[in-house]
Amino acid sequence: MVLALTLDLPDVDEARAWVDGAGGAGWTAMVVGLALVLLAPVPRSALSVLVGLVAGFGPGLAVAFAGGLLAALAAFGLSRALGRSAATRLAGPRLGRADDLMARRGFVVVLAGRLLPMVPFVVLSYGAGLTAIRWAPYVGGTALGLVPSTVLQVAIGASAGAVVDRATPLTVVPLLGAAVVLAALAAGAWHRRRRLAAA
Repeated sequence: MVLALTLDLPDVDEARAWVDGAGGAGWTAMVVGLALVLLAPVPRSALSVLVGLVAGFGPGLAVAFAGGLLAALAAFGLSRALGRSAATRLAGPRLGRADDLMARRGFVVVLAGRLLPMVPFVVLSYGAGLTAIRWAPYVGGTALGLVPSTVLQVAIGASAGAVVDRATPLTVVPLLGAAVVLAALAAGAWHRRRRLAAA
């Protein structure tokens, strides 16, 4: 919101018109670009909100879901091809328990991981590739698990356009203050938990 007030950024309608005018190649580029970015440890939620802001709800939902699923499949495939044998050698029998669980209940584990907001998207994607889970349960759990969070995040982004268009310093400053206070409280709780875990 601060950027929207201080920089000469295109408004939401201009950005959406540009995306609509890009045609099929533009939409494909957005999906592939989103998938590539999500291979790195970047918060998927922030990108989904941004896609909703730029593309609107319906198209944004399609782009965010397709990009997230493509990234999850690519990370899983990379991890399986490049890391599974090394993980088996290094972890030995300890990986056997995880393999057992993932072979029997992989769909449920992946679905729960995708639904829980505290499990990082990229960690689950790469981590699952190191286990014995098969492709079908992984894809099913991922596809189903991405739906609720993607709908919510894209909806926030799609509706944020109206908020950004009407933003003034009187509305932004209290929101920024609240965000700073929440971030400080979260950091304090995290440090307290670390100290307790260390003790």
